Amino acid sequence: MHSMAQIAVLNAGGQYCHLIARKIRELGVFSEIADFNVNPSRLKNVSGIILSGGPESVYMPDSPRISEGLLSLGVPVLGICYGHQLIAHMLGGKVHSSDTKEYGIANITITKAGGIFDGLSETQTVWMSHGDSVEELPEGFEILSFSDTCRVTAMANLERKFYGLQFHPEVVHTARGTDILRNFVVNICNIKTTDWQPTNQIDAIIKNIRDKTNGRKVIFLVSGGVDSTVAFCLCIRALGKENVKGIYIDTGLMRKNETVNIVNDFKAIGTDNIVVVNASSQFIDSIGDECNPERKREIIGRMFIDVEDDILNKIESEDNNWLLGQGTIYPDTIESGCSTHAAKIKTHHNRVDKILKLISEGKVIEPLTDFYKDEVRLLAEALGLPRHMIMRDPFPGPGLAVRCICSLEEKPVYQGQELTQVLSRYKLSGFIAPAKTVGVQGDSRSYKDIAIIYGSLAVSELEGISSSIVNTTGGINRVAYVVGVRGKIEPDKLKIHKAYLRNRRVDLLREADDIVRSFVVKHKGQLPNIWQFPVVLFPLGYDGESGTETIVLRPVLSTDGMTARFAQIERALTEALAEEILTLEGISMVLYDITNKPPATIEWE
Repeated sequence: MHSMAQIAVLNAGGQYCHLIARKIRELGVFSEIADFNVNPSRLKNVSGIILSGGPESVYMPDSPRISEGLLSLGVPVLGICYGHQLIAHMLGGKVHSSDTKEYGIANITITKAGGIFDGLSETQTVWMSHGDSVEELPEGFEILSFSDTCRVTAMANLERKFYGLQFHPEVVHTARGTDILRNFVVNICNIKTTDWQPTNQIDAIIKNIRDKTNGRKVIFLVSGGVDSTVAFCLCIRALGKENVKGIYIDTGLMRKNETVNIVNDFKAIGTDNIVVVNASSQFIDSIGDECNPERKREIIGRMFIDVEDDILNKIESEDNNWLLGQGTIYPDTIESGCSTHAAKIKTHHNRVDKILKLISEGKVIEPLTDFYKDEVRLLAEALGLPRHMIMRDPFPGPGLAVRCICSLEEKPVYQGQELTQVLSRYKLSGFIAPAKTVGVQGDSRSYKDIAIIYGSLAVSELEGISSSIVNTTGGINRVAYVVGVRGKIEPDKLKIHKAYLRNRRVDLLREADDIVRSFVVKHKGQLPNIWQFPVVLFPLGYDGESGTETIVLRPVLSTDGMTARFAQIERALTEALAEEILTLEGISMVLYDITNKPPATIEWE
């Protein structure tokens, strides 16, 4: 651990581990992450320890364990989710698999005020993502809060300053989560100095770049996104423009007019050391008939490197003195399962096998792997980048390829008995589309079908219905609501069609995406502050002229991408947008994805 670290966050492989550390840093307290089984001697100077959540069950033999002696350091400990269960398990309590697995928003009742709950009212809205619960408390512990479905949502041994929370205070959807963490840091760990800032790290990042490059030059993959732009600019600042070269690869999978706009942006900020490579036909051809989202990402990641290798060979000739620069940030590495104990949610294109090999050879430099998107934006501001570049919509490296869902076979939609039961309570109709999308449930990847619902609904009801469907219907991790349809909905004729990544489909998606982007600009004042608005092409439709494709709207609210809520948009606006999209030939239906993350990821693939 760094000698400055005041809070150590031990990583059990949870999706939110870095989020905990980031939240602590936001409080102005320097926190660092260490492996779950770190030697306690490395933690003797910290003021507090937080044990993260994770995808395992504490009663399984190979699940992550903290070292013996960690609980004897005399330092306050806070266990979150898996960490909470582990404290109970190690100190003689009992943990069991819950009857009801909880993903999403829940309400808890606080039974003991003060301490970690100082200043909070009796009822609190929190965010759950767990399948196990504490059944019996260890000796010396008491219950601090409970919910309708979970008897121990918070517990403590006040004398030893050990606390456990079943919910996640680090995510934005736990309404007073920041206050709970502040109470732990300030009241329980007794930390008084709170003036750490991410922008103070720029000098350290620049020093690290110089140390890592050690006289070598950097060739940088830039996408126009804030992450790669900031990393690129930091390398230029550290090494000088003559030692850094940017490569922008036009994959043919970009949004409308994107390449022209990005190149102009780079010229405007004086970074004209960029080569544009048109590789559009190579990317789409290389994917061919591949429909599996993981393999699509891997093919694209490898293709980036192959195209880059070509350029590197031309640039280097005999000068083999280059490193590969990438704008990878922490969520990219944790979701790819690249940190100890983390479950793999999806492979980020910066973490395909060829890049992992280059990393192992010390040939990759990634200045931002310890930072989250919102922290990168603060760094961008400190570097003086223009506002529109700082706030550019996050866009996945593989581009529209992972928003263009493919299918190897034709399959009709079906009625699920559990889904029908839930929908009958709300007087709604619906069906299940047998095409898998990626989700994250209990810190692990899920790959499941999608529930599609329709009927008269207020926007305010959508979140509750979506949670209810995912929590009670097996084989579902995502729910979408019909906001526009050509003709009428006829489930007995609807099917998933055979569909591959082809120019025609990418062009159709690009046009739909352009309609959505223009609509968002036009109605900005009437829309919530949308963090990201993926538009997805889904091969669901009818035979004949009604159209074989569906467009899905996926607007989300988030600060860091690790958790997200779908953006609640007024019905009149989504219907007007759907009407405009349905003017495109081949579109049968427009859906509105009403699933939070978890249980669904932001992107569909």
